[in-house]
Amino acid sequence: MKILVIICGILLAGFIGIQLFALKSQYNIEIYPYKVVEQYDSFEIRRYEARLFSAVKISSGDYKSASGQGFSVLARYIFGGNDRNEKIAMTSPVAMTIGDSMTMRFMIPKKWNKAQLPKPNQNNINFVEEPEKLVAAIQFKGWANDKKIKRYKKLLKTTLKSESIPHLNKFELYGYNAPYEVFNRRNEIIVELEQKF
Repeated sequence: MKILVIICGILLAGFIGIQLFALKSQYNIEIYPYKVVEQYDSFEIRRYEARLFSAVKISSGDYKSASGQGFSVLARYIFGGNDRNEKIAMTSPVAMTIGDSMTMRFMIPKKWNKAQLPKPNQNNINFVEEPEKLVAAIQFKGWANDKKIKRYKKLLKTTLKSESIPHLNKFELYGYNAPYEVFNRRNEIIVELEQKF
């Protein structure tokens, strides 16, 4: 019994340590910059700055499978899987298009431009210069899955229709947490809006 208590204590201490590390590391991560244009009860309208992203297309439309594949490819690149073995800082959120196939994107830190970036070791990574955009965003907690993505996409679509706000039907999932983070998980469904509505 005493050994079991000790093992549980070690596991609990390890879990708390990991969560504290995750919380601390969030403060050092560069976030995709935006300004809130208008706040509604269940969603908000934001204007995002133009930024550069690394991207990989995944043929699967299943969130769990596509997110795992996409994350491993892009993470390998920023952790040194490139022609200079150079590390590039992680940013937030991780973005994924929603559809029959998915594209995962990592924002490139602001200090880099496209010409400075090391060349990926894998040829399925490309770089996308995302222009300034206007979006609607709805937030949900916990871990993302296909069911939640579908539910919040539908809710955002319905709410925008009721507010007579036209959108471009380009939906994405934004995830802000590492897989091992348990507390304060943040996910968003966003959709690009027409610049004037």
